Amino acid sequence: MRRISKLTRVAVGVASLALAATACGGTSSESSDSDSSATKKDLGLAIAYDIGGKGDQSFNDAAYSGLERAKKEFGYKTQDIEPTEGETDADKEQRLASLAKQGYNPVIGIGFAYGPAMEAVAKDYPKTTFGIVDSVVEADNVASLVFAEQEASYLAGVAAAKATKTNTVGFIGGVDIPLIHKFEAGYKQGVEDTNSKVKVLSQYLTQTAEEGGFSSPDKGKAAAEGQIEKKADVLYAAAGLSGQGVIEAASKAKVWAIGVDSDQYKQEALASYKNSILTSALKDVGGSVYALAKSVKEGKPLTGVQTFDLKVNGVGLAESNPEFAKIAGLSAAVAKAKEGIIDGSIKVKTE
Repeated sequence: MRRISKLTRVAVGVASLALAATACGGTSSESSDSDSSATKKDLGLAIAYDIGGKGDQSFNDAAYSGLERAKKEFGYKTQDIEPTEGETDADKEQRLASLAKQGYNPVIGIGFAYGPAMEAVAKDYPKTTFGIVDSVVEADNVASLVFAEQEASYLAGVAAAKATKTNTVGFIGGVDIPLIHKFEAGYKQGVEDTNSKVKVLSQYLTQTAEEGGFSSPDKGKAAAEGQIEKKADVLYAAAGLSGQGVIEAASKAKVWAIGVDSDQYKQEALASYKNSILTSALKDVGGSVYALAKSVKEGKPLTGVQTFDLKVNGVGLAESNPEFAKIAGLSAAVAKAKEGIIDGSIKVKTE
């Protein structure tokens, strides 16, 4: 196994978010894994979704794109499992343990909520490589896949400051937790550094994930409508499935929305709102899933903290909407900010 602090050599660019696959599955090479009572084949990749599940057009769907890419390239048998409403850490433990016992390798928990469960399960299956997105679990057989969300959010803030006509923009966070604070901090700094006259309205939908902050489009829509009433004309949501409500409200009011994690301008389920999606702060969750699967397939499993930042194209800003290039100075400002973050002349805050 190998521990790497930053993926500087793995080809996992943001473009992998857009990849799709249609190949059928299969089994890979035999494994000598004896973690369970019976030796099983190393079936391939399994992922367990975070709150909101597949179809959120954002975080979880980005992870699924990585699974599909690995399935196509490696002929993997794959499995992806939805969360259940109101589930406990014990439920997550049972899910991860079941996947490992069946012979899936790697097994990846999509979201920080899997932290306690993975810490408990990983030690029982030392020959299985586990991955966790957005959290750090200290274990020899766990890869912690973390991102510089604040860097992508800074670029989103630059875009918002350039696009606003009212000098008021909004941030809507799904849950009031440190992970989402990184999104808010980067966004606010990007706005201020670009135009200090622009005001940022901030709001969190819930205090805990169990209250639906990441899974309630209606909450996102209501929050967006409130900010629009206060003259916000660019709204950035880091709220998972709830962000769809923000995008819907922005479209209805004919103001700009900024998507998150996936390039939401390209999402089919959001096609009716796409003209209102100025850009998206990208987070290559799919690339991280694929990179871990590739490392296991090659017999050199990644472990330890794997950081995806602007330097390795692990985060970024989408420019798919043709209107992006038409806003005066926007593309140049984003390019300059990206260069500054990469060379270290811009230090992006996380709080």
